[in-house]
Parts: sequence; structure tokens; C-alpha cells
Amino acid sequence: MITIRINIRQLGKKRNTINAVPFVLPKKPNTVRDLITSVVMVCVAAYNERVRKGETVIRPMTQESLSDMEMIGKLAFGVNYGGKEANEAKAVTTALQGFKDGLYRAFLDETELVDLDAPLMIRENDTITFIRLTMLTGSIW
Repeated sequence: MITIRINIRQLGKKRNTINAVPFVLPKKPNTVRDLITSVVMVCVAAYNERVRKGETVIRPMTQESLSDMEMIGKLAFGVNYGGKEANEAKAVTTALQGFKDGLYRAFLDETELVDLDAPLMIRENDTITFIRLTMLTGSIW
């Protein structure tokens, strides 16, 4: 078991910050592929646990949460309307494909991780940053 920190960006007018959140992985990853796989598996397990517990209730929205969603251009209620658990294998495959396709980038502290199968020297409390790259569409006029 190893604890790393994953940078999570918090959007908002008053709190547009990046916070390093502790994240426990079941074992030390040896490659970038192992790292992505482990992170996805932990996230899917947590999501599926919330689904099993029935945590699908709608929480009241505040003006601050509406402003935050407006900034990112997405209004979401955080509800799983289907009540279905995520498929772990599919989630891992999708995450690895997204990395290969350049939809997001990963950094270990200040170093970009570029090769899925390159050896990874990660230590307790190292910081991982995932940056999702969004594609903008539209015309220039």
C-alpha cells in the first residue's frame, strides 16, 4: 500500500485553487500503466460503493455551486439516474486509451509521464497531476 497525493482543481470565483488530496493505492505502481490502472480501480470502487449505498439523492444547489458549474460550462446534479455500477475493466481500458490518444496528461511532481510502460519511481507522498485537455470547436467568426 502506498499513499500519493493527486492534485484536484477546485473551480470557483472565490476558490479557483489546486489542492493535493491524499490517495491510497493498494500497491506501489511500477509503470505509468500501473499507476493509471490503480487510480481508476480505486475511483471505480469508491463510485460503485456509493451506488450500492444508494447515495443518489439530489443535494440542494447553492449559488456558489451554480457559479462554479457555470464557469466550467456544465450543469450537473451529481446523480446516477440509472443506478448502475461502473465496469472496472472498461473504465481502465478507456483511461489507458485516453492517455494514448493525448486526451489528458500525467505528471509525477514536475515531470511529465509520457510512456505507459516506462519504469515509474514513485515514493510515498509524491504528487500526481492529471490534466484533461479539452478540445474547443467552433468557427473564428
